[in-house]
Amino acid sequence: MTVIAQSPARAPHRTYSRWTALVVLCAGTLMTVLDGNIVTVAMPAVQSDLGFTASGLAWVVNAYLIPFGGLLLLAGRLGDLVGRKRMFVAGLAVFTVASVLCGTATGQGTLIAARALQGVGGAMTSAVVLGMLVALFPEPRAQARAIAVFSAVGAAGGALGTFLGGALTQALNWHWIFLINLPIGLVALLAALRVLAPENGEGLGRGADYPGAALVTGALMLTVYVIVGSGDRAPATTLLLAAVALALFTAFTVRQARAARPLLRLRLFGSRLLSGANAVQILMIATMYGFQFLGALYLQRVLGFGELLTGTAFLPAPVVIGVLMLGLSARTIGRFGAYRVLLAGLVLILAGMALLSRAPADGSYLADVLPALLLLATGFAAAMPALTGLAMAGAREEDAGLASGLFNTTQVVGGSLGLAVLSVLAASRTEALLARGAELVPATAEGYRLAFGVGTGIAGGALALAAVVLRTARRG
Repeated sequence: MTVIAQSPARAPHRTYSRWTALVVLCAGTLMTVLDGNIVTVAMPAVQSDLGFTASGLAWVVNAYLIPFGGLLLLAGRLGDLVGRKRMFVAGLAVFTVASVLCGTATGQGTLIAARALQGVGGAMTSAVVLGMLVALFPEPRAQARAIAVFSAVGAAGGALGTFLGGALTQALNWHWIFLINLPIGLVALLAALRVLAPENGEGLGRGADYPGAALVTGALMLTVYVIVGSGDRAPATTLLLAAVALALFTAFTVRQARAARPLLRLRLFGSRLLSGANAVQILMIATMYGFQFLGALYLQRVLGFGELLTGTAFLPAPVVIGVLMLGLSARTIGRFGAYRVLLAGLVLILAGMALLSRAPADGSYLADVLPALLLLATGFAAAMPALTGLAMAGAREEDAGLASGLFNTTQVVGGSLGLAVLSVLAASRTEALLARGAELVPATAEGYRLAFGVGTGIAGGALALAAVVLRTARRG
């Protein structure tokens, strides 16, 4: 599949144009990544302005995550069928409109509904990006560079979102954390229409398995819902919902095995690279997302940082990630191989989480947070491009969109899992200590230390899984 329409006689211009197309794809990704993190620091302001309860406030995040995670796989497959450019452009339009609705919301219901619409647009955009990128850069060396750029934008954008959330909320108000997407979205939309060449796709008749689509979308949405809301409901209810989600996944698998034109070709999971890389990613992203959320809370609730200072404290992360991914990642992978670079990155992530698990109540940013932050950023800068390359190398060309959607889906599942598990552990530990008469700040710090310790174990699991599962399937 060719994404850029150029004459074969003008190869130099075609090379320039595909890197221009990469910029457009990265702009769309940056917008969705920023939105997933920019809201974190602004949550207290949103709660105060719109009168959310503590449990209701969680839905400002959950309303986005549930449709985003639930629709990624379906959007990736539909991108293969109707054309990835069409899916990407439509997603940008939906996301931009929804962002304006979020930014102008004056009530709880309006904001939550608009956040859900943002999740739909984010899924449509994100699901097809990796498939388009792989098609744009089929050569191994150029593909490694492109994946490094794409990964740097995504990873740095996540950390940058924390800074922008604090800066915009403190300088203006929380509405601007959403309205900032309007100029980005319009520019990316116009550029995508001009730069990305049209493509017809396989056609809906080649794989429009609507019953299968309903089953897998329902299963994924319910899975994300179970994870993100696990701390607010009875354990028996959580187990019941998890059982329903498992039943839906089972029904979907049976449907795909028997359908003449399945939505998801089950052979995709026969790739050790693709399956293993996605499993490793769930654990790695669970660790990183848990750190990003709880790390910001540790700075505010234990060290007493304000919104802007908290965002500023995270700025070294995007700088390190950007420099390493853009300057060294592709060359390092080319020299040592994606497998070895991935393992090295996971070791650094493990070390960073281990340092955080020792952060005291009377700690300091320079001694207790910054060294861990730099280790985590360096490790992620090494691991993410290597993991992305391994995952996409395990997919056939005709499955690229679906593999892209799957890879993004496991990111959401991993992030939701890390946020739910680690935040619940931290809160439970803190509440138990307060019930025994402990002071608020030491009890809060102890809760975060427990969560970071469990995060260290999750990072160790990712390292062990990668070492065992991907060792015999590595490339390069």
